[in-house]
Amino acid sequence: MNILIVGGGGREHAIMWKLQQSERAQRIFVAPGNAGTARNVNPKDIVAFSQEHAIDLVVIGPEAPLVGGVVDDLMRAGIQAFGPTAAAAQLEGSKAFAKKFMLEHGIPTAEYGEFDDVKQAFAFIDSTSYDVVVKADGLAAGKGVIVCDSKEQAKSAVKAILQDKQFGVAGAKVVIEERLIGKEASILAFCDGQHVVMMPPSRDHKRVYDHDEGPNTGGMGAFAPVADISEDDLNHYKQAIIEPVIQAMAARGTPYKGVLYAGLMLTPQGAKVLEFNCRFGDPETQVILPLLDSDLLEIMLACVAGTLDQVHVQWKKAACVTVVMASGGYPGNYSKGVPILGLDTVEGAMVFHAGTSRSESGDIVTSGGRVLAVSAIGDTLQQALNNAYTNVEKIHFDGAHYRHDIGK
Repeated sequence: MNILIVGGGGREHAIMWKLQQSERAQRIFVAPGNAGTARNVNPKDIVAFSQEHAIDLVVIGPEAPLVGGVVDDLMRAGIQAFGPTAAAAQLEGSKAFAKKFMLEHGIPTAEYGEFDDVKQAFAFIDSTSYDVVVKADGLAAGKGVIVCDSKEQAKSAVKAILQDKQFGVAGAKVVIEERLIGKEASILAFCDGQHVVMMPPSRDHKRVYDHDEGPNTGGMGAFAPVADISEDDLNHYKQAIIEPVIQAMAARGTPYKGVLYAGLMLTPQGAKVLEFNCRFGDPETQVILPLLDSDLLEIMLACVAGTLDQVHVQWKKAACVTVVMASGGYPGNYSKGVPILGLDTVEGAMVFHAGTSRSESGDIVTSGGRVLAVSAIGDTLQQALNNAYTNVEKIHFDGAHYRHDIGK
């Protein structure tokens, strides 16, 4: 089979790495890819490229193309695509839609209000007895969520989004919700419109520095599975959160196929959904797929065909850790084109490229904020951590920084 993966980060490199292990995978293209992926292409039109190159399956990594309807376009052209349609992807594309959907279907989440008017938003903030989180309604590249410690901060966040248009059209509306306290967890599942297969629970580290200090990032590392989530807990999340979403989407006439990701806060009152993502997480993919003991291509094809219940999905009884190596200055301004050394010395770990490219001389250089994700497996979490950090220390580029406390 010929496969096209859409995206260019560590998530897409990990997907390519896993799909390459399938006997049915012949040629895999990645658009636009990075220095770690092969057959990188940059088509203006995904559908036309797929037709021209006899692509049998398109796998969409990032959220923007999904929300933009690329799966719908591919389906109309008779091309199989792994990912939800635009209607189903609204769960990530609009936070207001997702909150209404959860309320309507009894899915546990924080109290909230949605507003397109500054004065009404201020009045809501003044009426609350709890700290809040202010969110831009649409896609804002993971930056549209502002956690507030006071009513003044919350009002400033509302002004920045609604009045100053900090996030452009993504901020046409704001969602203001109760700030939940607890540990976070990432719960992902394969879905075929009717059936669900849960993945091992994972947890990522969002803050840029050790001890959860500094600004939020796209994710500085992750680990799986999570010790404080039992098999019973995971089954409960499946029955109380994931399956109701899939059933409700089917009932709406917009069946959900692909990966559904629920970001949870484990509160003293139980798990509550912070947000839904309509695709694999990044860097969660870099710890989940190494634990997959089954053929990812077979699973994806079953999701597309609606036959997921006929596939036996197995997971390794092991732990996996990924440590993200970032450019100096990230998540603020950072340099690009910095040579990366030591990649050929890595042993017993996988290096998933994210912000990398090749220079004119063919050397691998930095091209983004999150540059590499170094993933390692172990019989225990500690063993996986040791394997990952041993290899991180072998890789060098000027200004590189990473957290030393992933999985702690």
